[in-house]
Formats: sequence, C-alpha cells, structure tokens
Amino acid sequence: MNFDDAQLNRRQFLTLGISGATSLALAACAGSSNTDGGNSESSASSANATAAGTKIGLICLHDENSPYDLNFINCFKEAASNLGIADSDAMIKTNIPEGQECYDAAADFADAGCSVIFADSFGHEDYMIQAAKEFPEVHFCHATGTKAHTEGLDNYHNAFASIYEGRFLAGVAAGLKLQEMIDAGQISADAAKIGYVGAYTYAEVVSGYTSFYLGARHIVPEATMDVTFTGSWYDETAEKEGATKLINGGCVLISQHADSMGAPTACENANIPNVSYNGSTVNACPNTFIISSRINWVPYYEYAVNQAKTGGSIEADWTGTIDTGSVMLTDINEKVAAAGTMEKIEEVKAQLLDGSLHVYDTSSFSVDGKNLDSYMADVDTDPAYEADTEVIADGYFHESEYRSAPYFDLQIDGINLLDTAF
Repeated sequence: MNFDDAQLNRRQFLTLGISGATSLALAACAGSSNTDGGNSESSASSANATAAGTKIGLICLHDENSPYDLNFINCFKEAASNLGIADSDAMIKTNIPEGQECYDAAADFADAGCSVIFADSFGHEDYMIQAAKEFPEVHFCHATGTKAHTEGLDNYHNAFASIYEGRFLAGVAAGLKLQEMIDAGQISADAAKIGYVGAYTYAEVVSGYTSFYLGARHIVPEATMDVTFTGSWYDETAEKEGATKLINGGCVLISQHADSMGAPTACENANIPNVSYNGSTVNACPNTFIISSRINWVPYYEYAVNQAKTGGSIEADWTGTIDTGSVMLTDINEKVAAAGTMEKIEEVKAQLLDGSLHVYDTSSFSVDGKNLDSYMADVDTDPAYEADTEVIADGYFHESEYRSAPYFDLQIDGINLLDTAF
C-alpha cells in the first residue's frame, strides 16, 4: 500500500504520542422510550472511572437528517455521557462518503488522539481497515461490516445486532394492523399486501424485509409482500416514489430499509399505515406511524471503549441481542396501532427469548414451494475461505450467529421483488 507524505506524517505522530485504543462503529437511537428495555445506566459509574480523558470518534455516512445516522449519533452521545467523556472528546464527522474520505476522517481522528474510532456504513469498511493497518495503536470499530473475522487485525472490529428479531416484532405489529383492517371489512385477507422500500439487494436488506414479513405472517398467514429497491441508502425522492409505487400497486401497509423520511411521508400523505426503521416518525406522521425497530448501539460503544481503555480485547465480530439491550422498539403509536399490540409483542418477545420461537423457523417459510433442511451460506467473504457454512440446524436458519452481519439471502415464497437491479 502506498501512502502520501501526509499519511506518513500521521504514522510518525502516532508512534511518538498516541497510546491506548478502542473503536466504535454503529448506531441507534430514535424517538421516545422503547418496549425492549436496554438501560445502560448500571454501567455508568464504572465507565466513568475507566473512560475519563478518553477521546473517541464517530464517522457517519450522512447527518442528523437521516434517521439511520441520527440513531448512531444519539447513541454515541449517550454512551459518551455515561462513560464520563467530555463533549469535546466525543468527536463526530458527518456526510463522509464510502470512499477515501472515510480513511481521511479516521486518520484525522487518530491524529487528534482518539483511541477508538467508529464508522456506521457498510461501504466504509475497506477504508477503516486501511486506517487500522496505518494506526495499530488505535481501535477501529465498524458497524455492519463482514471482514474483521478474516482480516485478523487486533485493532479492527465489526459489530452488528440481531435486528432481525426487532424487525420480526415490528412485523407482528404490522400483522395485527392488517388483521384489524380485515376484521373491519376494509380489506379482504387475500388483499393483505405489504409494501417494502429497500436500499439494496444486500443480505442485510433481504434479512430485514424477510424477518419483517415473517412477523406479519405470524399474525396473518395470507399476507404477501412487494419489495422495491432504490439503489441508495438515502434518497428521499426515490424512497417516496418507491412507497408511492407500492401504494398504487395495492399495498395497504408500508415498511422500509432505507434512511430518509421519503417512505413515511408518502404514507402520511396517502393515509397508509407505516412501520418505519431506526426511530419514531410519529411527530411527522401522527396518523400513519405504528412502531419502529432500531439497534441501540450504546451497549457496544460502552463495551468497546472500556475494553480499549483497560487494555482488554474487543471481539472481532460482536453481535448485540435483545438480552444486551441492543435490539429495541420505539413506543407504539396507540392512535394507529391495533388494540393489544403491546401485549402481543411482549408475548412474542418472551418466546424469542426462551427459544420456543425462532424468526427463521424453516417450517414457517418455503423457497420454490419447499421447506429447507440445509443451506450453505457464504459467511466468510474472504476468497481464502472457500467453504460455505451450514446455517440450518435444529429446524431454523441460524442468522447472525456465525458472523454478526446478516447473511440470510434467501428469496422466500410470498415476497415479490419488483426490481432487482441493485
């Protein structure tokens, strides 16, 4: 790898003066309180003792106008406060593209004395790895990435959460709304069609819309779903147009895996129920918003910073769960949600926690008309790892257990892709 003079100077600066380490990458926040718990206050006192004086950095693809990035930003600030890190030492760079600009931002943070640096977007990964190799005394933590467990760098880490469980629970809320509409005679069961606005055809998005759909079908078995893609994580116009296309195509409820307010706004304008992602949109969409799932990054941020500060190791590939407080739901909008939604979500969540229910139970879905008893997933993306991994066992697909980032990429029956260009 060739580095310019500025990059070489950064290495010299690091060798002379920066010690310690830690890095965070991810996000989550959103409106009001949540139904899935996740109180980090219990760790605040010990965190204050270990992290005071620590500098940390967060690299965001977009800014506060993106619910996705806002969730990361809010959680980063909350974790810094819990850890006793001064506002001036919790540094944030926004609108950093998935290109060399990410490396430059990471290097700037390292030069500023940050011991842990987080990044929040999939396409940041190669540039975070580049920085990790350049600054071995700094920890680089990347959200949604896939390469840490094959790169083998002590200071480069991936993190994600079992958000498919949160999306399943949000899907249950959607299914209850569909059932309410059926019972009221507003739609027939065979017209219970969901629309979904996705960014890309990545496994992360496929896992997200499939788990949401399975949650809805847990309540309304007849439900179907149309999915359209925008080819961008954040494109308000394309997301609004996508949602409008789905509504015009007969979809009676919309959800999304894209980062702007485009889809929720289209739903509010058309008076179509909406399940958003990464935060509550109730203030802007009071008549259509039902609920939202999100990843709470606070537990991971605190874990990574404390491990780095005390000289402990940070897992190469960390997965947050409902138990760790990393998978959460926003408050339910009682004005729109079906009666009994909160109670049903708590019931289903308890089943997920005790293992009596699995999101990807292979008896609950089929592929080309057949239930699966085996699937070899490409868990390791490094070409050196040629063998795929068996991920179906004990009657269900084991998502996010062999790698934190999702690898569920099956196209199951009942879901219709309107476009697959991305």
